[in-house]
Amino acid sequence: MDFVFILAIGLVAGTLSGIVGFGASVMLMPVLVIAFGPLQAVPIMAIAAIMANLSRVMVWWREVDWRACASYAATAVPFAALGAATLLALPPRVIDAALGVFFIAMIGVRRWMAAHDLKLGLAHLAMLGVPVGYLTGIVVSTGPITAPIFLAAGLVKGAFLSSEAAASLAVYLAKAAVFRSFGALPLAIAVKGLIVGSTLMAGAFVAKRFVLRLEPHAFRLLMDALMLLSGLALLWAAYFARPVLG
Repeated sequence: MDFVFILAIGLVAGTLSGIVGFGASVMLMPVLVIAFGPLQAVPIMAIAAIMANLSRVMVWWREVDWRACASYAATAVPFAALGAATLLALPPRVIDAALGVFFIAMIGVRRWMAAHDLKLGLAHLAMLGVPVGYLTGIVVSTGPITAPIFLAAGLVKGAFLSSEAAASLAVYLAKAAVFRSFGALPLAIAVKGLIVGSTLMAGAFVAKRFVLRLEPHAFRLLMDALMLLSGLALLWAAYFARPVLG
């Protein structure tokens, strides 16, 4: 029954992340930790994330911006592998606060860039791949970070969903390879990840019909709302959900 519940959550998470490009890990990780423990939950989610990103590439294959993907992944992949092999040194509340401020600030930055017809170029994507790739190797997911980056590159709807997914796919493959090399991805865990990931893939195909109905302006407004909610949630977690250190 626990696994059936996880699969049901996975289908919902896959559908939502298929519409906005992120959020599956945020919804699934607490459930996976409760069911399997944190040591198994992280590699299981890594496998599931690979399948989720692969499904978004499959759904929007013709709209992938391969140049943007290659520019970002060229630096993000090696630094994700480095991050996966590194222990997190900063206090969790500091990371939550920093990411929360980043999410909210990116709403204004994206709107300012759009008003001035400015977009992130391929060189910018390559530079941003270094810190974001490293952070992705350490934490479960940085989808809310990569989302505004690819939106600022001028991508929207299917082009955004597929391009961000293709770049993230390369990053998560590198992360999974590191887990495998450290013996943290035995066959039993890999199978669980494949089962959970299959529901995320199904959700991505369900989401396509909703994305096609959204106007580009409405899609951007939806992303701004989600970024605001994500930022506020992280700031709340940083200052209220955890005790002050020291």
